[in-house]
Amino acid sequence: MGRVWRAALAALLAAALMAQQRPDYIGDVSKKAGLPAIAVPDFRGADDAQPLMGVFNQTLWTDLESSGLIKLVPKTSYPTVVPQQPSDLLNPRPDLERAGGRLMSDWANPPTQANYLAFGYAAAKNGVFAAFGYFFDLSQPTTRQAQLIGERYAASADEDGARKAAHAFAAAILKSFGGTSLAGTHIYFVSDRSGHKEIWAMDWDGSNQHQITHFNNIALSPAISPDGSRLMCTAYAGVGKPARLFLYSTDPLRQLPFLNPKSDYTAHSSFSPDGKQVLFDAALNDSYRIYIASADGSHARVINSSDQVQVEPAMNPKNPNLIAFTSGRSGTPQIYTMNADGTDIARVTSGIGEAYNPAWQPDGAHIAFAWTQGYEPGHLNIFIINPVDKSYLQLTRDQGKNEHPSWAPDGVHIAFSSTRSGHDQVWTMLADGSGLKQLTTAGVNFGAVWGQ
Repeated sequence: MGRVWRAALAALLAAALMAQQRPDYIGDVSKKAGLPAIAVPDFRGADDAQPLMGVFNQTLWTDLESSGLIKLVPKTSYPTVVPQQPSDLLNPRPDLERAGGRLMSDWANPPTQANYLAFGYAAAKNGVFAAFGYFFDLSQPTTRQAQLIGERYAASADEDGARKAAHAFAAAILKSFGGTSLAGTHIYFVSDRSGHKEIWAMDWDGSNQHQITHFNNIALSPAISPDGSRLMCTAYAGVGKPARLFLYSTDPLRQLPFLNPKSDYTAHSSFSPDGKQVLFDAALNDSYRIYIASADGSHARVINSSDQVQVEPAMNPKNPNLIAFTSGRSGTPQIYTMNADGTDIARVTSGIGEAYNPAWQPDGAHIAFAWTQGYEPGHLNIFIINPVDKSYLQLTRDQGKNEHPSWAPDGVHIAFSSTRSGHDQVWTMLADGSGLKQLTTAGVNFGAVWGQ
């Protein structure tokens, strides 16, 4: 949390109560149970395509492995013969128990024991890289019935093209399980690696990290519109100037007009599900209130006129009438919800410890947030809570300070910042706390938000 928010709540912080036991949330958050097993042997490339196959195969494997929807069978257990096209596979024959990989049963039975098989080959000609990808359900009786996918994925004949083709094939496989690929999504975050705190961006896997803002001062709290076309942040544009909101288009990157309200501090913006409105908090004479405005900042109005500190608003993606926010009205900062007209304020968290950074799951069913849960202030961990029955799941534990969770568009992954490696860095994980990956290493990095 920023210094201003902590200072505003300093007088409200009370001694943390003893932790109370609550049941963990056991619902289908990460879709971990019963994952299908998929064998993904390496594709081979003809002629000019072969030098690109390392990039293609690694990209395909990484996209599938990190999805959280499936499990990949280790390549060490695969049969000796790898099919490249459907005609390489034989239909079941009574005279053959094994065919070294040419029978579907060779892949379905031990030692491979796969439920599905993804295979294919690639070629390159006249500057075009083409991957031919096939996806088979190994439980089916014939090869004809088993084929779920058989497509050509074309791109430029270079490493970027090979990655693009692999992303497309992986996306088709994940779609067959009701999932979505993260390829093409971006993470925006705060980094001080340039000597100032600025907003940076990177691809979902940590690649292509680049600087967005150039205030040469302090920029914080990035927010991205649902379609990924606009970016907002809070920035101190000069020495002695108050914090203000700034709006940008992302492609091309350029600053757009935004009307800030009269305030001493304006921060923590977020977009409505349709992208037509923005929420933010602003302080005037030490009164922190939540506003809603048009996407350009016009027609701003206070949602709730309470004198209690209210910050970090986030609108439910499936129910725009419901807003989650952070408030210290009960003593320590806690997560609350209220209607978009400011009525029906309800506390979501228990009142124990300190809770910050509410972030709605894309399906609107759960809120990810940072919570001390009654432990020493500052020892934050990431939790997911069901705001209806208050059941929760703890995702991080005993690994430094963890905060600023942000859901990926697939609703299965979460980006967050953690000090577990020494300084704040941006990490990702699945929504059950597994699959941890560190995405940043240079400088101090935090406050990530994941978007299209």
